[in-house]
Amino acid sequence: MATRIHPTAVIDPEAQIDDGVEIGPYVIIGEDVQIGAGTKIGPHCIVEFSTIGKNNLFTGAAYVGMPPQDYSYHGEHTRFTMGDDNIIREGVSLHRGSHATNLTSMGSGCMLMANSHLGHDCRVGDNVIMVNSAAAAGHVQIGDRALISGLAGIHQFTRIGKLAMISGGGMANQDILPYVTAQGDRARPVSLNLVGMRRSGYTREQIKAVKHVFKTLFFSGLLLKDAVAALRAENLPPEAALMLDFVEESKRGIARPRRGGRAPETAAND
Repeated sequence: MATRIHPTAVIDPEAQIDDGVEIGPYVIIGEDVQIGAGTKIGPHCIVEFSTIGKNNLFTGAAYVGMPPQDYSYHGEHTRFTMGDDNIIREGVSLHRGSHATNLTSMGSGCMLMANSHLGHDCRVGDNVIMVNSAAAAGHVQIGDRALISGLAGIHQFTRIGKLAMISGGGMANQDILPYVTAQGDRARPVSLNLVGMRRSGYTREQIKAVKHVFKTLFFSGLLLKDAVAALRAENLPPEAALMLDFVEESKRGIARPRRGGRAPETAAND
């Protein structure tokens, strides 16, 4: 498939553009850009200091690899990278790294809906969805298959675990455990993302183990560190042990259910 570039596009002469790329009207491709085969960049996008993988779709007016919104940044050469098969909708902003890590990165198969934002030095996994106007501040980490609902915000340096889900309008300022659904201002776990786990192929036994870890961490009456130690002594499957690793690696602290919250029940068909 031939590369197609609209005559109104402005492209840096050193940009590396693979076969089959489509670049639409009034696009600006700036300094230090590589674009993989099959990627389509719609009208009015700006791309700079970025490596874009294959078969990505930018529908239009996206801003990719923009300078970090960080007063301590003074023009250092930093980057934004993404994998393959991502969908980037209108008005999305993806900022390159600051001098702290030099990189903002996103995996493959993600969908960032209109007006969503990734700040500098974020690390985003595969198959992540960010719904309209969801925003991640600098240094946020988002695990594979996480879902960040519309108008949700994530505080800088916060981690969102694998298959976690933040409900619409949620504001996460502490780490959200893998598989958890969290909601509210200063988002807290309210349930487990059972639908997401089933759709991802988790077995009944794996889901049962995740529920057991969740209940022990938050509803056993043990201190968090003691609950982790007790669970480490068990023969947990890797999917459940991931939750313990996540707790032990936390620097901002783990978001916990609000007082009066209930542990998820173990249904007979799980």
